[in-house]
Amino acid sequence: MAKDVLCEVENCVYWGEGNKCHADAIYVISHNGTKASDQEETDCKTFEPRH
Repeated sequence: MAKDVLCEVENCVYWGEGNKCHADAIYVISHNGTKASDQEETDCKTFEPRH
């Protein structure tokens, strides 16, 4: 399991200094069912906008 999860989306509530993700769990989905050919076919469902 990854020790550090990096994220560059500064307006996410889980974003922290040094581009560290502070979410307890990360949920990544594929646009095409259960398989992806490259990173453009995936999204982070953990994202929540910071208000």
